[in-house]
Amino acid sequence: MKSPTHFPILPQTPAAMMDVWKLGVMAFELWSTSASTIALRNNLWQTQAPNSASMIKENQRMVSEKLEASLETGVEIQKAMLGMAFGQSTPWWVTGRRTLTPYHRRSSANSRRLSRG
Repeated sequence: MKSPTHFPILPQTPAAMMDVWKLGVMAFELWSTSASTIALRNNLWQTQAPNSASMIKENQRMVSEKLEASLETGVEIQKAMLGMAFGQSTPWWVTGRRTLTPYHRRSSANSRRLSRG
């Protein structure tokens, strides 16, 4: 039987340290683009009629994107959990980037799109 590979809590290699750095940058970008998106959407809600077609479309888009991102994140978490159940471990910095990616991608795109218009 193959013994499981155990990863240290702290990264030991330069590549792992770079992955931790990338995770930190991704978390900061997610935070800043989320704050920007919230502010831009609040501005839309204050300046447009709530029953206008554009606001209804934006609100539907917001909800569906959040649901899609949460499902994608859930799949990544399930993959990590199944891997642990079968004796395969993945470092937290790799799992962290995989789970943040769906939210990061959508938040960045929304911030760019809303800031243009």
